[in-house]
Amino acid sequence: MKEAVQLAEGWSLRHSEELLPARVPGCVHTDLLTAGLIPDPFLGTNEADVAWVGQRAWTYVRDLRETDTDAATGTGTGTGMGTDAATRTGTDTGTGTGTTRRGHERTDLVFDGLDTAATLTLDGHELGRTRNMHRRYRFDVTGRHGLLEVDFASAYDEAASVRALTGERPNVYPEPFQYIRKMACAFGWDWGPTLVTAGMWRPVRLERWSTARLAEVRPLVTVEAGTGRVEVRVEVERTAQGAARPLAVHAAVEGGFEARGTVEGTAAVLTLEVPDVSLWWPRGYGEQPLYDLELTLVEDGPEQRPLDSWHRRIGFRTVELDRSADEHGTGFTLVVNGVRTFVRGVNWIPDDVLPSRVTPERYRTRLRQTADAGVDLVRVWGGGIYEDDAFYDACDELGLMVWQDFLFACAAYPEEQPLRGEVEAEARDNVVRLMPHPSLVLWNGNNENLWGFRDWGWEPELNGDSWGGGYYLDLLPRVVAACDPVRAYTAGSPWSGSWNHHPNDPAHGTHHSWEVWNRRDYAEYRDSVPRFVSEFGWQAPPAMATLRRALPGEQLAPDSPGMAHHQKAEDGNGKLNRGVERHFELPDGDFDRWHYLTQVVQARAVATGIEHWRSHWPVCAGTIVWQINDCWPVSSWAAIDGDGRLKPLHHELRRVYADRLLTLQPGDDGPVLAVVNQSAEPWEAHVRLRRMRADGAEAADQVLDVTVAARSVHRRTVPKDLAPAARSAGEFLVADSAELRSVHFPVVDKEFAYPAPRYDVVVESPVGARAGNVEVVVTAHTLVRDLLLQADRLGPDAACDTGLRTLLPGEQVRLRVTGAAETGANAVRAALFCVEPA
Repeated sequence: MKEAVQLAEGWSLRHSEELLPARVPGCVHTDLLTAGLIPDPFLGTNEADVAWVGQRAWTYVRDLRETDTDAATGTGTGTGMGTDAATRTGTDTGTGTGTTRRGHERTDLVFDGLDTAATLTLDGHELGRTRNMHRRYRFDVTGRHGLLEVDFASAYDEAASVRALTGERPNVYPEPFQYIRKMACAFGWDWGPTLVTAGMWRPVRLERWSTARLAEVRPLVTVEAGTGRVEVRVEVERTAQGAARPLAVHAAVEGGFEARGTVEGTAAVLTLEVPDVSLWWPRGYGEQPLYDLELTLVEDGPEQRPLDSWHRRIGFRTVELDRSADEHGTGFTLVVNGVRTFVRGVNWIPDDVLPSRVTPERYRTRLRQTADAGVDLVRVWGGGIYEDDAFYDACDELGLMVWQDFLFACAAYPEEQPLRGEVEAEARDNVVRLMPHPSLVLWNGNNENLWGFRDWGWEPELNGDSWGGGYYLDLLPRVVAACDPVRAYTAGSPWSGSWNHHPNDPAHGTHHSWEVWNRRDYAEYRDSVPRFVSEFGWQAPPAMATLRRALPGEQLAPDSPGMAHHQKAEDGNGKLNRGVERHFELPDGDFDRWHYLTQVVQARAVATGIEHWRSHWPVCAGTIVWQINDCWPVSSWAAIDGDGRLKPLHHELRRVYADRLLTLQPGDDGPVLAVVNQSAEPWEAHVRLRRMRADGAEAADQVLDVTVAARSVHRRTVPKDLAPAARSAGEFLVADSAELRSVHFPVVDKEFAYPAPRYDVVVESPVGARAGNVEVVVTAHTLVRDLLLQADRLGPDAACDTGLRTLLPGEQVRLRVTGAAETGANAVRAALFCVEPA
């Protein structure tokens, strides 16, 4: 049976004249941090002080000579991954890590991730060269021993050598990421630092095997008439000794369903059927049953000697992408198990700019936070990485659909060699690796490059040179069709479906809505109804506790040195300020107030877009917010900041992405009430509409009984006697149904006659509660709009279960706080904010 020995220990990093202890997986930055040789680049302006790390070459070494190879008895399970059947887990129980072992014909040195341009030598002899962070590599080291050296060139030097071969290509950012197959955002982005990494960022191991191994396993999972079908396509690699030996593959799906296939040459195909299969559903639509699928490669004979094995969990579901033309344009609707869905999505970036630090536990925490926001789809954005299997495992379990970008973003990419061959190998490697996951529902060719070609001046600048179109419109769809034909592919985001329409035409396909953040007020999200909004968003700073940790000792101000350094967007603070100024008086010298108002505007902006677009289902079939997470502490579009703290936007997503949503929308004949029901059951809603005066008095009151069918929207114009006068500064409209509330103010906040807010605050300690866990009871005596308790001001570990809340006079809200270091009434009151009169 194949054995695997993990090579996590025993590595050193050459630094000047010394060898530093190194950890694999890891990178140069993490090893230098551990050694205390560089400051934390996430703090203050240290990022600039470590730029030199990415501009030079580095070497990792490991001695493979001190091993009694006969004692090596690795116990790896041989649970292969994708094209290399690379072992996910293995334990070295021997005394060393030599490259041969009695009884095995072949020993391979396997790298799950080399970042990026590397030359590998063993005992002074070159093993090979690599130039792609996103691929796995395997080298035959049978019978070879000595010093293993992995020499990493500077990514800048590698990019320069490729650019010299291909010529210049346009790029949104002044960094050369389109010339190297490396995580693009390592070179910086409008939310990320420039930390150009090098190293073995994913596991390294020795695999010892005989006769044959599983080189590629591709399960094609379908469902028809309640019966699940798994067609397993297998490729094997043979040793010279095993070239003519008869081989077979045994497959089993949990529940006792089995199949056997003979290997013809190097290939086999098996088919299993599972009757009355339990369907995998996205969260909010049903359960997520997963079935174990196990394969064993055997030498076909009386003993059926096992040679290698493979294991995954699969799910049975159907997914279609309906891109039919209709009277509104060209649709873009995901249909899961026959049910048409409004996608409630978020964009995902690498959770750490040093991605080797992201553990399975961290993935699960972040994705649980994502699911808790009401999200049902995560788009893995094309400027990052193909995430670790732990990411997709968690999505499978949580019911989070995955839209996976191929890794191209915001640049024209050369299609010549050496890049073209790398792109094809990378695409096949990752399609095969990820296709067993039921959460994966869509492959996407790129981020914004089709749009950039047509609209950003690239086409004339290129003057006929290649730019990536051949990847997105030919190579990548061919790879998907060959390797994963049961999943849909779209050429890009945004993409209208053909060059007959502008790539970012809101009436056709997917749309990125960035004019609002960049130039316009968030109310203008309501000006159009795109078919599918795959990017839109609004910035805000991270939580106060995150800022205090990241900018120690700094007198915080929007433009203080650390704040400015941790704002990477072009004119980012200018856009933040203009967003605030359109609705509020911009605070002068009051950072706490500025911080609160930017959080309010971010939450309101995103909610405005989602409420409007959800109210127009099924014409609009989904929104994907930019973005859910951050890779370091920064002012950004994220709902979860770089330290993992929830911004008010996260709580607002939980409200606007709930199955049932109540929203008041401006209309030509007055406010429109939209009752949105994404649940599988009809909603008998009793909606109380009240026209309120600014002083809290009721001017009109009426209850409407509304029946909304499953997965439907009911819209009606508010009766005229309930609607405030247009441009009224003294009246507003409130809609309530059970726990749901929506408010409509005819004018922006700075024009409305808010009373000075008055409310009582009582801090209660529930019986048996842990220290620091309290309930804050707020009772309003006036209109209190967008009340927010910033719990992290009560201690860095403190959190509150509630975001922005609007209270009418006499109403009460109970805010549950955990982990607070301070719980006194004065401290709690100081952490409470709300809208105040201009």
